[in-house]
Amino acid sequence: MEIVKWKQKGVLASMLAMSLMLAACGGENASNTESETASTESKTEDVKLVLNWFPKSQHGGVYSAVEENAFEENGLNVEVEPGGPQVSPIQIVAAGDAQFGLAHADQMLIARNQGIDLVAVAATMQGSPQAFMFHKGEGIQDFEDLNGREVFVQPGITYWDFLKSKYDLSKVTELGYNGQHVNFIDNKTSVTQSFLTSEPFFMEQENVPVETLLVSESGYDPYNVVLFVTKDYLESNKETVQKFVASYVEGWESYEDSAGTINEVIVEENPNIELEALNFETETQHDYVYGMDAAEHGIGYMTQERWDTLKNQLLDIGLLEEDFETSDMFTTEFLPEHH
Repeated sequence: MEIVKWKQKGVLASMLAMSLMLAACGGENASNTESETASTESKTEDVKLVLNWFPKSQHGGVYSAVEENAFEENGLNVEVEPGGPQVSPIQIVAAGDAQFGLAHADQMLIARNQGIDLVAVAATMQGSPQAFMFHKGEGIQDFEDLNGREVFVQPGITYWDFLKSKYDLSKVTELGYNGQHVNFIDNKTSVTQSFLTSEPFFMEQENVPVETLLVSESGYDPYNVVLFVTKDYLESNKETVQKFVASYVEGWESYEDSAGTINEVIVEENPNIELEALNFETETQHDYVYGMDAAEHGIGYMTQERWDTLKNQLLDIGLLEEDFETSDMFTTEFLPEHH
């Protein structure tokens, strides 16, 4: 009996060895395919970007990078989360619920003051298109001309604090800005905060002739729609940040020529905005994205001088409690070389 058992074991062992050899030979292609699939899957990384507002032309480069597969070709699967009045990209990214966010440079500095360490990796707009809008013919030339008028302004908006510290605006009647313009339209001497790239278009649609005074004329001119990550995330995910920034810049480069098509995509994402309004925004923001320092140094460019100026302005008006090195808060190392 022992011999039979041994023979059976021997046969089983031989059969097992043979089947393993056949699997190794015949299944070589299958195993290669499996490993290729695994490696392809491991190359695609899921990340989330939180916009600073509802989808608009100021996010054109994002939607261009998605539509034209710039993110995908760099191994990223990007979920785009719209912003809005109740959405704080800074808080969402700081909590680790998204990897990338968009915010204005002054918002980032104030977050640093609150103990949130963020790093800017690309500035979409080289300056700020924030402006005060008033009825045509009101003769407003300077900020002190706002005195004696009702001004619709968002409570706590940083540039208003700056303007009040620099100019005597004691005779202004401040009214809360809520995004609606009915009261502004009705009151011919009133003034409202606006973006050069959007509100004048809406007024044109209403047949209300308006003019604007740019906030940047006061010397307060933060980078706008800045792409940022947390300092911790950057330190452990440099390769992902590199891929994202390269795709983001590529998206903006292609948007310059494909804005018409991409704006149709944005309208699908944000049905509350008209295509004509997006096209107006694209046109009026062009110099902010592609001109100024970007014309010479490329899209996304930033300088320490500009960050320092802004930091000092916020220190002067008491919105920052302590001084710090702005070199910790931004980097241009991930931006593509500009030729």
